[in-house]
Amino acid sequence: MCGICGCADPTNQVTMTDMASGKTSLLRSAMPEGLSAAEAHAFAHAHGLPHDHDHAHDHGHGHAHDHDHPHDHGHPHPAAETALHGGTVALETAILAKNDAIAQRNRGWFEGRRIVALNFVSSPGAGKTALLEATIKALAGRVHITVIEGDQMTSNDAERIRAAGAAAIQINTGAGCHLEADMVAEAARALDPPPGSLLLIENVGNLVCPAMFDLGEAMKIAVISTTEGEDKPLKYPHMFRAVKIVIVNKMDLAPHVGFDEAACRANILAVNPQAEIICLSARTGQNLVPWLERLMQLRGAV
Repeated sequence: MCGICGCADPTNQVTMTDMASGKTSLLRSAMPEGLSAAEAHAFAHAHGLPHDHDHAHDHGHGHAHDHDHPHDHGHPHPAAETALHGGTVALETAILAKNDAIAQRNRGWFEGRRIVALNFVSSPGAGKTALLEATIKALAGRVHITVIEGDQMTSNDAERIRAAGAAAIQINTGAGCHLEADMVAEAARALDPPPGSLLLIENVGNLVCPAMFDLGEAMKIAVISTTEGEDKPLKYPHMFRAVKIVIVNKMDLAPHVGFDEAACRANILAVNPQAEIICLSARTGQNLVPWLERLMQLRGAV
């Protein structure tokens, strides 16, 4: 999972910035909250964080000692490695379970207010922000839209969203590669979207980890672009199985990059036969209307 992707960098912090007030607050430091002592120890072990080693264990040479000094035993510890691996798996299971529990609370909060929350996922540069900008401008006066922006650094995208006419919260994940349910819970409370509105969540650009983390959204929507080629669904099947709608963006560039639309559609459906596919250009507005109509259908269904 994220044990090797940078999410647990000991210097990492997750922050939230309200674009209306400019206020930035700390959401999370490196060590996840709510872990038991054993889980915290396993987390520190797995990610190289400082931790106490005041427990005794058998190294095969018949003595117990504190681990308050670095040393090399010069021999493998298969039992220790097995225990560490098991602890890491248990920890990852605990983190996902905690996330799922918060996601369910988010989902209830959204449903109780008839808010349609959509989680947009893509690789970097596919055009998620451009799609959200075009959507906000096209639906101005018809439906209230708020946006949660996820990026490792900067508030550039949230500033673009605010300029397009929607209230936005920027979440900076630092070394983290995805949003999590508790982050969305805090941002949603700060945005306070009105009943019957749309909450658009732009996840960190990444087609791996966001597939595993439920945010409480009504659905995940993948955005891919013609400049990425036709084989993204085959390379990242877990993500494309997790989404309900796939938007193929930058269709205005298709003739210039040799994009094969039929092949792309076939690849999407090979991984997810139930996926809805909408091909458009957020930049030019080409075929934007079917997307807007689908969005309004989702909103009307709650």
